[in-house]
Amino acid sequence: MPAPKSPQIAVIGSGVAGASTAFSLARAGARVTLIDPETDGAATPAGAGIIMPWATSSEGPFYDLYAAGAEHYPQLLRELAAVGVDDVDFRVTGGLIVNDDEDLLRTTAERISSRISGSRVAGTLRRVDPDQASSLFPPLRPGLSGLHLSGAARVDGRSLRSGLIRGAQAHGAELIAATAALAPARTPGGSAHLEVDGRTLAPDAIVVAAGAWTDAVLAPLGLATGVVAQRGQILHLRADGHDTGNWPSVHPLSDVYMVAFGGSRLVFGATREDGTGIDPRRTAAGGRKLHDGVLDLAPGLADATVIETRVGIRPVSPEALPIARQLAPGLWANAGFGPAGLTMGPLVGHRLARQVLDATA
Repeated sequence: MPAPKSPQIAVIGSGVAGASTAFSLARAGARVTLIDPETDGAATPAGAGIIMPWATSSEGPFYDLYAAGAEHYPQLLRELAAVGVDDVDFRVTGGLIVNDDEDLLRTTAERISSRISGSRVAGTLRRVDPDQASSLFPPLRPGLSGLHLSGAARVDGRSLRSGLIRGAQAHGAELIAATAALAPARTPGGSAHLEVDGRTLAPDAIVVAAGAWTDAVLAPLGLATGVVAQRGQILHLRADGHDTGNWPSVHPLSDVYMVAFGGSRLVFGATREDGTGIDPRRTAAGGRKLHDGVLDLAPGLADATVIETRVGIRPVSPEALPIARQLAPGLWANAGFGPAGLTMGPLVGHRLARQVLDATA
């Protein structure tokens, strides 16, 4: 008796959500077509990639998924390395949490301590005085004390996306740089069909993981997830003369952060601009907020070289969690991660791939 044919699955969008889904599908034996026009403003290539969920004030299912995403990274990196993808720029550098409010630091320490006891990756938490904080991150504003969490990590969004795509291709996936258009099913109760570069595809399942563009892709079917666009501007600096590769990420318990990469590169972000729609412009107001913020947190960077400002259009879900579920026969969505995509995305893609394969078996 012939073996069952592997399902043909199309994934629309190659950010962390789509690329993770495609990698897990292909690794499990599906025939995967990954489709993306590589539009300006995609969130994943702009993301700073802090992996430190244990400090968040969020609770409940969101925190559970956030923390599980961090725990998934060692498995993901092993799976990629198994097919020769061993150059994803992921590094455990530690996280430095700083604030002037000692009461806030104390409650944060209690929250983190209660969460990391069962973690395989979070490491250990310790208090640091201002001198210790400055030794860990020399440009930091003097006088700031805080907490250091040894297992916090960071990942470069562009490197992760590239690695996931190459991993999927190593398992036979096809990447098409094109715009995908959905069309309604031709028969009642049937599945939507897909048009790419003038040809019609008829996959067994379609996963729409198009970030902030997800509902635009779904619109021809009369479907919507409610995901909306939020612009994020992120400043990249070069601290000449400093070896920043092992500096910790810095978190002042607010919406801003600073992340260190190799090559003396430091990343400060990010703006969270609601109501912008798909508008990947760098703005004067956003630039001013970033420059003022970096000098308040780390005045020692006053002479740092400004390399660039990246803009990512985050897909924000109307729900407390990303939308990763079936929408119609043969049609799935994976979107709405907001600023948490580089932490949650690989795990959610892995889980959704399993659901899609079970449904197409």
